[in-house]
Amino acid sequence: MIARALAMHPKLILFDEPTSALDPELVTGILETIRSLADKGMTLVIVTHEMGFARKLADVVHFIADGTIVESGPRIAYLSIPKARGSADLLSRYPLTLFSAPKNRF
Repeated sequence: MIARALAMHPKLILFDEPTSALDPELVTGILETIRSLADKGMTLVIVTHEMGFARKLADVVHFIADGTIVESGPRIAYLSIPKARGSADLLSRYPLTLFSAPKNRF
């Protein structure tokens, strides 16, 4: 799917839960591919519950609840000190250690 999207030479790519239906052993490969695209300057919009990955990759994080952006901010501020109650609840359910990669990656 990523290769098909890249064949169109897009200015940005939207990923909606890119790892949600994958076997655990495939997740790292997909996240590495996405990281490679970001490193090359591709603009990415990613909907994810991979909080550890978001913390390492995102420039800006938006928390959306019931179709409304409840909170936005730079990744470190948002993921470290969420202001909205829903944000804090989400982060407590999805700890930032959810995604672990080899030390040299991400």
